[in-house]
Amino acid sequence: MTAEAHLQGVEISAAQFFEIWHHYDSDGNGYMDGKELQNFIQELQQARKKAGLDLTPEMKAFVDQYGKTTDGKIGIVELAQILPTEENFLLFFRCQQLKSSEDFMQTWRKYDSDHSGFIDSEELKSFLKDLLQKANKQIEDSKLSEYTEIMLRMFDANNDGKLELTELARLLPVQENFLIKFQGVKMCAKEFNKAFEMYDQDGNGYIDENELDALLKDLCEKNKKELDINNLATYKKSIMALSDGGKLYRAELALILCAEEN
Repeated sequence: MTAEAHLQGVEISAAQFFEIWHHYDSDGNGYMDGKELQNFIQELQQARKKAGLDLTPEMKAFVDQYGKTTDGKIGIVELAQILPTEENFLLFFRCQQLKSSEDFMQTWRKYDSDHSGFIDSEELKSFLKDLLQKANKQIEDSKLSEYTEIMLRMFDANNDGKLELTELARLLPVQENFLIKFQGVKMCAKEFNKAFEMYDQDGNGYIDENELDALLKDLCEKNKKELDINNLATYKKSIMALSDGGKLYRAELALILCAEEN
């Protein structure tokens, strides 16, 4: 079935949702914008009309919000809010535990328990199980395994069978995903190590809140197109959620600022 055919359904399965997302996020950057978003809106309206279905109130509000602008941007979370998808699968998109980037970073620290810098399939399964339990939903283990596999397919951009911080962050609404901003300011490993040593002024092997503040101010000044100095407090609070008792070690800061060497 085509993505347009899936849009005609009264209820969409998790797998169909995955296919719709990947069809319209054609450049694979983790969100729909510009022509991608306009194509989705147009085909959504056509598909519902062809199936003899009206737009739901959620769809109509979405079309009203994004249909007349070319600078809109939505992520998987926003898409999940309007498509009539299998209920269990949507619960972890709607879970209050992930209502802000700070909450997300704290959740990441919990499930990346070995500080490997990624969440493997077993850690992801535990993550999803806990989110569903917080929503007072119990599901069979076979269903949980299916959702885990779909999540990996949906978010694992480099197909390595595990999720990095920036990949799992797609669970956040676009407006809350501050990591999108930092994609444009990532450094190679050599540059990052040099910067870390520069801002770790006392040489104790970690960056504290004041040292991070200085680093972020300089980043905002050098990268005004990507980073807004007015959001400095939000950036700092979210990044410090990765710290160990106020100590932000090299490996944790690298999750935000360091691009892997090619």
